[in-house]
Amino acid sequence: MEETGNLGDVFRPHASSERIAVIDLHEPERPREFRYRDFDAACDAVANGLLAAGMSPGERIGILALNRVEFLEVLFGAMRAGCVPVMINVKLAEETVAYIVRDAGIRTAFADPDQARRVPDGVRTVVFGGGDDSFDRFKIREPHPSFLPGPDDIAEQPYTSGSTGRPKGVLLDHAGQVWMTARIVESRGIQAGDCSVIAAPLYHKNALLAVKSALAAGGRVVLFSRFEPQAYIRAIERYRLTMLTGVPTMYALILQEEALLDRTDLSSVRNCSMGSAPASGSLLDSLALRFPDAGINLNYGITEGGPILFSWSHPDGLPRPRTSVGFPIDGVETALSGGGDQGILHVRSPGVMKGYHNLPEETARVLGKDGWLNTGDILRRDADGWHYFVGRSDDMFVCAGENIYPGEVEAMLERHADIMQAVVVPAPNRLKAHVPYAWVVPRDGAELDEEAVKRYALDNGPAYAHPRRVFLVDRLPLSGTNKIDRRALRARAAEAAGESQEGDRAAAIVSS
Repeated sequence: MEETGNLGDVFRPHASSERIAVIDLHEPERPREFRYRDFDAACDAVANGLLAAGMSPGERIGILALNRVEFLEVLFGAMRAGCVPVMINVKLAEETVAYIVRDAGIRTAFADPDQARRVPDGVRTVVFGGGDDSFDRFKIREPHPSFLPGPDDIAEQPYTSGSTGRPKGVLLDHAGQVWMTARIVESRGIQAGDCSVIAAPLYHKNALLAVKSALAAGGRVVLFSRFEPQAYIRAIERYRLTMLTGVPTMYALILQEEALLDRTDLSSVRNCSMGSAPASGSLLDSLALRFPDAGINLNYGITEGGPILFSWSHPDGLPRPRTSVGFPIDGVETALSGGGDQGILHVRSPGVMKGYHNLPEETARVLGKDGWLNTGDILRRDADGWHYFVGRSDDMFVCAGENIYPGEVEAMLERHADIMQAVVVPAPNRLKAHVPYAWVVPRDGAELDEEAVKRYALDNGPAYAHPRRVFLVDRLPLSGTNKIDRRALRARAAEAAGESQEGDRAAAIVSS
């Protein structure tokens, strides 16, 4: 693919093709198929509509919707017009949606019918589908010559999750994202014959890049509006999926559907990729058993980084260790803080963001003057240059003077034969500042209790890191991007710790 130009044109080489580009399962009982020629024309029609509405290059437009083909038409069409799409998480509180709209200066937004009311007053809202399809009337169906961006023109402005404060708009430019898309297609061997499934939300970095790279290669995309394990599994056989994508939690939920997996033809799958959170060796082993002919690959990425930084292959042809997130992509420079083999990852590449929207001080703090991005993530590097994710520096907590990285404790717990998933978060403690609490999903049919998990942790890890409380649950809470909602679990841990400490105080009063 061409590595310069407008990001909205990444699939232009296939624009005249009669091959299927997108299979939209927004309404699962009514699949919609779109050929490249028609999909390309629809993106042009959106670009024409934006210009006719008086939109100028550089102006922000909002998208507030679940996954559907219209989302993609606006995404690519806006970029072709030189406008900057802002993808808004539909699970955000209304006040946060309003903040993003104000921060980005959005005057026009595109929304699902049930999301339109959440767009703040004073913003023109174009509605997808429904009884009043204003989106169809918005489009002007004729060819559109794409805006030719300069080296600093912004292509898209996703917002970070805001786990440490208000969401921040990430400025990703055309040149860097076109470069990044080409690197992903090349390093992962994506082909025109591939069929990828997208069940993660399109406002998330992983889904966005997966769509761009699949279409840039001329492949097909099966698009779910939301993740549902059984529907995902059925799609593998029905559409002969070759590329599965998701976060570890999604794969864990898929693997729990053992009866359905047993009667489904999974032979078409040649690659299972996952990112956004650590994956345990146990999960990787289980996936390898279910998909014996597929590569099981971990991703590491960060929105500000473009987002993907590592390739699954080594320049010397060395086999990739199963828990490695890869070797730096050609053109991506990496460094670990402290100069050793483990530390906070810093990166520099054409794909790194230009900065945060309206936040010059935060931009300077994270990027500095030399363009090196401080990811805030702790990684480890082995002697062959393979990198491994250790944890977020923000997730690390101190227990009686010892640093605890939740990911390391989780990986240890998930080596237990009866544990499917484990999540560890800090709980406040008067004497030790924080202590680990764990939420554990047992495997089907397992006989597991809290004491057994604690004993296993004490036998297989440092004593200071063993969970002081263990909660056995059927499922873990998910965020809007299908990742574990650690914020919710930290709140539960604080509540449980408060109740425990109240009990301790009451017991002390009685005994005295």
